[in-house]
Amino acid sequence: MRDITLRQVEVIRAVMLRGTINGAAEHLGVSAPGISRLIKHTEDSLGIRLFERRGGLFVPSIEAGAVFDQIRQVYKGVENLQQALGSLQKGEDVRLSFASAPSVAQFIADRAIRNVRGACPDLFIDVNILKIEETLDYLLLERGEFVIMSSHVDNPGIDSTPIAEGRLVAILPDGHKLAAQAQVTVADLAQEPLIGVEPDDPYGAIMAKPFRDAGIEPRYVMRGRFAQTVVSLVRHGLGVALIDEFSVAEVYMPGLVRRPLAELAPITIYVVAKTGRSMSHFADFTIRQFRKELAEAHGHWNNPARD
Repeated sequence: MRDITLRQVEVIRAVMLRGTINGAAEHLGVSAPGISRLIKHTEDSLGIRLFERRGGLFVPSIEAGAVFDQIRQVYKGVENLQQALGSLQKGEDVRLSFASAPSVAQFIADRAIRNVRGACPDLFIDVNILKIEETLDYLLLERGEFVIMSSHVDNPGIDSTPIAEGRLVAILPDGHKLAAQAQVTVADLAQEPLIGVEPDDPYGAIMAKPFRDAGIEPRYVMRGRFAQTVVSLVRHGLGVALIDEFSVAEVYMPGLVRRPLAELAPITIYVVAKTGRSMSHFADFTIRQFRKELAEAHGHWNNPARD
Protein backbone atom coordinates (compact mmCIF):
# COMPACT_ATOMS: atom_id res chain seq x y z
CA MET A 1 0.00 0.00 0.00
CA ARG A 2 1.33 3.43 -0.92
CA ASP A 3 1.42 6.42 1.45
CA ILE A 4 -1.18 9.12 0.87
CA THR A 5 0.07 12.57 -0.15
CA LEU A 6 -1.07 15.96 1.09
CA ARG A 7 -2.45 16.68 -2.37
CA GLN A 8 -4.55 13.53 -2.23
CA VAL A 9 -5.83 14.53 1.22
CA GLU A 10 -6.74 17.98 -0.13
CA VAL A 11 -8.67 16.48 -3.07
CA ILE A 12 -10.48 13.89 -0.90
CA ARG A 13 -11.57 16.68 1.47
CA ALA A 14 -12.79 18.81 -1.44
CA VAL A 15 -14.96 15.94 -2.71
CA MET A 16 -16.23 15.39 0.85
CA LEU A 17 -17.21 19.06 1.14
CA ARG A 18 -18.82 19.53 -2.27
CA GLY A 19 -20.16 16.04 -2.98
CA THR A 20 -19.34 16.08 -6.70
CA ILE A 21 -16.28 16.01 -8.89
CA ASN A 22 -17.25 19.30 -10.55
CA GLY A 23 -17.85 20.91 -7.18
CA ALA A 24 -14.46 19.74 -5.87
CA ALA A 25 -12.76 21.00 -9.02
CA GLU A 26 -14.40 24.41 -8.60
CA HIS A 27 -13.41 24.46 -4.91
CA LEU A 28 -9.75 23.79 -5.76
CA GLY A 29 -9.67 25.78 -9.01
CA VAL A 30 -8.59 22.83 -11.18
CA SER A 31 -10.12 20.69 -13.93
CA ALA A 32 -12.77 18.06 -13.12
CA PRO A 33 -11.07 15.22 -15.06
CA GLY A 34 -7.92 15.71 -12.98
CA ILE A 35 -9.96 15.36 -9.76
CA SER A 36 -11.68 12.25 -11.08
CA ARG A 37 -8.40 10.61 -12.06
CA LEU A 38 -6.75 11.42 -8.72
CA ILE A 39 -9.66 9.98 -6.70
CA LYS A 40 -9.59 6.77 -8.77
CA HIS A 41 -5.79 6.52 -8.50
CA THR A 42 -5.97 7.05 -4.71
CA GLU A 43 -8.61 4.36 -4.25
CA ASP A 44 -6.63 1.93 -6.40
CA SER A 45 -3.33 2.59 -4.63
CA LEU A 46 -4.89 2.35 -1.15
CA GLY A 47 -6.99 -0.64 -2.05
CA ILE A 48 -10.18 0.83 -0.53
CA ARG A 49 -13.28 2.54 -1.86
CA LEU A 50 -13.43 6.06 -0.47
CA PHE A 51 -16.72 7.16 -2.01
CA GLU A 52 -19.99 5.55 -3.08
CA ARG A 53 -21.29 6.88 -6.40
CA ARG A 54 -25.01 7.61 -6.12
CA GLY A 55 -26.66 9.42 -9.00
CA GLY A 56 -23.69 11.65 -9.68
CA LEU A 57 -23.00 12.31 -6.00
CA PHE A 58 -19.92 11.09 -4.18
CA VAL A 59 -20.89 9.89 -0.69
CA PRO A 60 -18.15 8.87 1.79
CA SER A 61 -18.17 5.08 2.09
CA ILE A 62 -18.87 3.47 5.44
CA GLU A 63 -15.66 1.41 5.40
CA ALA A 64 -13.54 4.56 4.90
CA GLY A 65 -15.14 6.38 7.85
CA ALA A 66 -11.94 6.26 9.94
CA VAL A 67 -10.01 7.84 7.05
CA PHE A 68 -12.45 10.73 6.79
CA ASP A 69 -12.36 11.24 10.57
CA GLN A 70 -8.58 11.64 10.39
CA ILE A 71 -8.83 14.02 7.44
CA ARG A 72 -11.26 16.20 9.42
CA GLN A 73 -8.83 16.25 12.35
CA VAL A 74 -5.94 17.17 10.07
CA TYR A 75 -7.84 20.16 8.69
CA LYS A 76 -9.10 21.13 12.12
CA GLY A 77 -5.45 21.21 13.23
CA VAL A 78 -4.58 23.40 10.23
CA GLU A 79 -7.44 25.77 11.09
CA ASN A 80 -6.25 25.94 14.71
CA LEU A 81 -2.74 26.69 13.45
CA GLN A 82 -4.06 29.50 11.23
CA GLN A 83 -6.00 30.95 14.16
CA ALA A 84 -2.91 30.76 16.37
CA LEU A 85 -0.82 32.50 13.70
CA GLY A 86 -3.49 35.15 13.25
CA SER A 87 -3.65 35.75 17.00
CA LEU A 88 0.13 36.03 17.14
CA GLN A 89 0.17 38.54 14.29
CA LYS A 90 -2.45 40.67 16.09
CA GLY A 91 -0.72 40.31 19.44
CA GLU A 92 -3.41 38.28 21.21
CA ASP A 93 -2.09 36.58 24.36
CA VAL A 94 1.33 38.17 23.72
CA ARG A 95 3.13 40.57 26.05
CA LEU A 96 5.52 43.31 24.96
CA SER A 97 7.60 44.80 27.77
CA PHE A 98 9.92 47.75 27.28
CA ALA A 99 10.97 50.93 29.04
CA SER A 100 11.82 54.52 28.25
CA ALA A 101 13.78 57.34 29.77
CA PRO A 102 11.47 59.99 31.27
CA SER A 103 12.38 62.60 28.64
CA VAL A 104 11.28 60.41 25.72
CA ALA A 105 8.35 58.93 27.61
CA GLN A 106 6.56 62.26 28.01
CA PHE A 107 5.31 62.62 24.43
CA ILE A 108 7.25 60.43 22.01
CA ALA A 109 6.50 57.11 23.70
CA ASP A 110 2.76 57.82 23.66
CA ARG A 111 2.85 58.41 19.91
CA ALA A 112 4.92 55.29 19.23
CA ILE A 113 2.59 53.16 21.37
CA ARG A 114 -0.44 54.60 19.57
CA ASN A 115 1.05 53.36 16.28
CA VAL A 116 1.75 49.92 17.75
CA ARG A 117 -1.77 49.61 19.13
CA GLY A 118 -3.20 50.60 15.77
CA ALA A 119 -1.34 47.74 14.09
CA CYS A 120 -1.67 45.22 16.96
CA PRO A 121 -4.88 46.08 18.85
CA ASP A 122 -4.80 42.98 21.06
CA LEU A 123 -1.16 43.24 22.10
CA PHE A 124 -0.61 43.67 25.85
CA ILE A 125 2.00 46.39 26.38
CA ASP A 126 3.90 46.83 29.64
CA VAL A 127 5.74 50.18 29.69
CA ASN A 128 8.17 51.25 32.41
CA ILE A 129 9.79 54.64 32.98
CA LEU A 130 13.41 54.19 34.05
CA LYS A 131 16.40 56.28 35.02
CA ILE A 132 19.75 55.12 33.66
CA GLU A 133 20.80 53.48 36.93
CA GLU A 134 17.73 51.24 36.78
CA THR A 135 18.34 50.14 33.21
CA LEU A 136 20.97 47.45 33.80
CA ASP A 137 18.85 45.34 36.13
CA TYR A 138 15.82 45.77 33.89
CA LEU A 139 17.66 44.45 30.83
CA LEU A 140 20.08 41.94 32.33
CA LEU A 141 17.29 40.29 34.34
CA GLU A 142 15.19 40.33 31.13
CA ARG A 143 12.26 42.19 32.62
CA GLY A 144 11.84 43.87 29.25
CA GLU A 145 13.22 43.65 25.74
CA PHE A 146 14.67 47.13 25.33
CA VAL A 147 14.91 50.62 26.80
CA ILE A 148 14.83 53.94 24.95
CA MET A 149 17.51 56.10 26.60
CA SER A 150 18.88 59.60 26.21
CA SER A 151 22.43 58.50 27.02
CA HIS A 152 24.78 55.64 26.16
CA VAL A 153 24.96 52.71 28.62
CA ASP A 154 28.56 51.64 29.16
CA ASN A 155 28.40 47.93 30.03
CA PRO A 156 29.81 44.88 28.15
CA GLY A 157 26.50 43.05 28.56
CA ILE A 158 24.50 45.87 26.96
CA ASP A 159 24.28 47.15 23.39
CA SER A 160 23.45 50.83 22.82
CA THR A 161 22.31 51.68 19.28
CA PRO A 162 21.65 55.31 18.23
CA ILE A 163 18.18 55.75 16.75
CA ALA A 164 17.78 59.55 16.66
CA GLU A 165 19.66 62.82 16.93
CA GLY A 166 18.16 65.85 18.61
CA ARG A 167 19.22 69.06 20.30
CA LEU A 168 18.85 70.97 23.52
CA VAL A 169 16.56 73.97 23.57
CA ALA A 170 15.83 76.79 25.96
CA ILE A 171 12.49 76.82 27.75
CA LEU A 172 11.10 79.97 29.32
CA PRO A 173 7.93 80.93 31.16
CA ASP A 174 5.34 82.60 28.96
CA GLY A 175 5.99 86.35 28.89
CA HIS A 176 9.67 86.06 29.89
CA LYS A 177 11.90 88.83 28.51
CA LEU A 178 14.12 86.31 26.65
CA ALA A 179 11.09 85.10 24.72
CA ALA A 180 11.39 88.23 22.56
CA GLN A 181 14.66 86.87 21.14
CA ALA A 182 14.74 84.52 18.15
CA GLN A 183 17.36 82.46 19.96
CA VAL A 184 19.11 82.56 23.32
CA THR A 185 22.62 81.80 24.54
CA VAL A 186 23.78 79.90 27.58
CA ALA A 187 25.11 83.23 28.88
CA ASP A 188 21.57 84.63 28.63
CA LEU A 189 20.20 81.68 30.61
CA ALA A 190 22.96 81.85 33.21
CA GLN A 191 21.77 85.36 34.16
CA GLU A 192 18.31 84.02 35.06
CA PRO A 193 17.04 81.75 37.83
CA LEU A 194 18.20 78.43 36.38
CA ILE A 195 16.43 75.11 36.84
CA GLY A 196 18.13 71.84 35.96
CA VAL A 197 18.96 68.23 36.76
CA GLU A 198 21.81 67.10 39.01
CA PRO A 199 24.96 67.46 36.84
CA ASP A 200 26.37 64.15 38.11
CA ASP A 201 23.34 62.41 36.60
CA PRO A 202 24.06 61.34 32.96
CA TYR A 203 21.05 63.26 31.71
CA GLY A 204 21.92 66.23 33.92
CA ALA A 205 25.46 66.18 32.54
CA ILE A 206 24.06 66.54 29.01
CA MET A 207 22.04 69.57 30.14
CA ALA A 208 25.08 71.13 31.86
CA LYS A 209 27.55 70.55 29.00
CA PRO A 210 26.70 73.66 26.89
CA PHE A 211 27.30 75.85 29.93
CA ARG A 212 30.61 74.18 30.74
CA ASP A 213 31.70 74.31 27.08
CA ALA A 214 31.15 78.08 27.30
CA GLY A 215 33.21 78.27 30.50
CA ILE A 216 30.13 78.74 32.70
CA GLU A 217 29.42 76.53 35.68
CA PRO A 218 25.63 76.31 35.91
CA ARG A 219 24.24 77.48 39.24
CA TYR A 220 20.77 76.11 39.73
CA VAL A 221 18.24 77.76 42.00
CA MET A 222 16.36 74.47 42.01
CA ARG A 223 16.76 71.01 40.52
CA GLY A 224 14.38 68.27 39.50
CA ARG A 225 15.07 64.57 39.07
CA PHE A 226 13.16 64.24 35.81
CA ALA A 227 12.85 66.38 32.69
CA GLN A 228 9.09 66.60 33.25
CA THR A 229 9.69 68.17 36.66
CA VAL A 230 11.98 70.79 35.15
CA VAL A 231 9.41 71.59 32.46
CA SER A 232 6.64 71.96 35.04
CA LEU A 233 8.71 74.28 37.22
CA VAL A 234 9.48 76.53 34.25
CA ARG A 235 5.82 76.58 33.15
CA HIS A 236 4.92 77.84 36.61
CA GLY A 237 7.29 80.80 36.24
CA LEU A 238 9.98 79.60 38.64
CA GLY A 239 12.92 79.93 36.29
CA VAL A 240 14.41 79.02 32.91
CA ALA A 241 16.11 75.85 31.73
CA LEU A 242 17.83 73.88 29.02
CA ILE A 243 15.99 70.70 28.06
CA ASP A 244 16.08 68.17 25.24
CA GLU A 245 13.67 68.97 22.42
CA PHE A 246 11.81 65.65 22.80
CA SER A 247 10.68 66.55 26.33
CA VAL A 248 8.78 69.53 24.90
CA ALA A 249 7.66 67.97 21.62
CA GLU A 250 3.97 68.69 22.08
CA VAL A 251 2.55 71.22 19.65
CA TYR A 252 0.73 73.26 22.28
CA MET A 253 2.29 73.80 25.69
CA PRO A 254 0.48 76.70 27.39
CA GLY A 255 2.61 78.72 29.75
CA LEU A 256 5.86 77.67 28.08
CA VAL A 257 7.98 79.30 25.38
CA ARG A 258 10.63 77.31 23.48
CA ARG A 259 13.58 78.97 21.82
CA PRO A 260 16.60 77.61 19.90
CA LEU A 261 19.93 77.69 21.66
CA ALA A 262 22.61 79.67 19.83
CA GLU A 263 25.29 77.17 20.81
CA LEU A 264 25.41 73.70 19.27
CA ALA A 265 24.03 71.28 21.86
CA PRO A 266 23.20 67.85 20.41
CA ILE A 267 21.61 64.89 22.16
CA THR A 268 21.48 61.30 20.94
CA ILE A 269 18.65 58.86 21.66
CA TYR A 270 19.58 55.18 21.95
CA VAL A 271 17.77 51.89 21.99
CA VAL A 272 19.48 49.81 24.66
CA ALA A 273 19.17 46.02 24.89
CA LYS A 274 20.88 43.01 26.42
CA THR A 275 23.75 41.84 24.23
CA GLY A 276 22.79 38.81 22.16
CA ARG A 277 19.10 38.92 22.98
CA SER A 278 16.82 38.30 20.00
CA MET A 279 14.04 40.86 19.70
CA SER A 280 10.44 39.83 19.15
CA HIS A 281 8.64 40.99 16.01
CA PHE A 282 6.63 43.38 18.18
CA ALA A 283 9.76 44.87 19.77
CA ASP A 284 11.33 45.48 16.35
CA PHE A 285 8.12 47.11 15.14
CA THR A 286 7.91 49.31 18.25
CA ILE A 287 11.51 50.49 17.84
CA ARG A 288 10.72 51.47 14.25
CA GLN A 289 7.81 53.56 15.56
CA PHE A 290 10.15 55.31 18.01
CA ARG A 291 12.55 56.09 15.15
CA LYS A 292 9.69 57.53 13.11
CA GLU A 293 8.24 59.67 15.91
CA LEU A 294 11.63 60.96 17.04
CA ALA A 295 12.54 61.93 13.48
CA GLU A 296 9.23 63.75 12.99
CA ALA A 297 9.58 65.58 16.32
CA HIS A 298 13.10 66.70 15.41
CA GLY A 299 12.01 67.85 11.96
CA HIS A 300 9.01 69.88 13.08
CA TRP A 301 9.85 71.19 16.54
CA ASN A 302 11.47 74.56 16.29
CA ASN A 303 8.99 76.97 14.76
CA PRO A 304 9.11 79.96 17.11
CA ALA A 305 5.87 81.35 15.72
CA ARG A 306 3.85 78.53 17.21
CA ASP A 307 4.75 79.37 20.83
